[in-house]
Amino acid sequence: MDYLFEGFLENKNESYIVRLLSKEDMSQIQQLQELVVDTLTEKKNLQPLTYEELDYILTGNGLMIGAFTETGLIAFRALLIPPIDEEHLGLDVGLGAEELPRVIYQEISNVHPDYRGNRLQQTLAHLIMQEMGELEQKFTYVACTVAPFNIPSLKDKFKQGMEIAALKIKYVDQLRYVFIKRLEGDGGGEEISEIARVPMGDVEGQQALLDEGWRGISMEEDDGGYRVLYVRRQLKG
Repeated sequence: MDYLFEGFLENKNESYIVRLLSKEDMSQIQQLQELVVDTLTEKKNLQPLTYEELDYILTGNGLMIGAFTETGLIAFRALLIPPIDEEHLGLDVGLGAEELPRVIYQEISNVHPDYRGNRLQQTLAHLIMQEMGELEQKFTYVACTVAPFNIPSLKDKFKQGMEIAALKIKYVDQLRYVFIKRLEGDGGGEEISEIARVPMGDVEGQQALLDEGWRGISMEEDDGGYRVLYVRRQLKG
């Protein structure tokens, strides 16, 4: 079997491999997802994938990779080629209809509680984006949603250079940041003209900036809470 990566978990003194996942791995994927959800203090922070959604990805509509030790699956990460519908994240961030087929989603990322702190989420993010280049369909944008105050996932997205472009209700009744990143650099003609730091809990304040074209590019701790750093860009010169 071809491996995408072989690594070593320093704090567990274990080696691991990363490979593409298939429908044969479905039971392990579901078991790990259920375990991760069970350990969450805030269940609403994670939108788990249903069997149908997992099956959709694993039957040619995206990519899923997993990290394995001798004991089994310890982490996985997914990319989804989304259907074009009224819930498409591209519409949330102002993309035109012609651009929607060029958007791929970063879907769920789960790490077994016993194996956190090994940068597995970051490693899998790098590997799956590399592997995306092997897909027949080519993409211009990667998008995803993250719940406010889901700090590990927010840090993960910012480290990848993704930016907050919207903050709105998704999945019927869940407040979510909508992140977007252009895969081929296009911002060389722009520079930051203004900066604002907004408390993460100030939903209306953030939405007002986003409606005016600002983007959230990072976050910082502030007196026990968190602020999101927003910027407005303008053309150079």
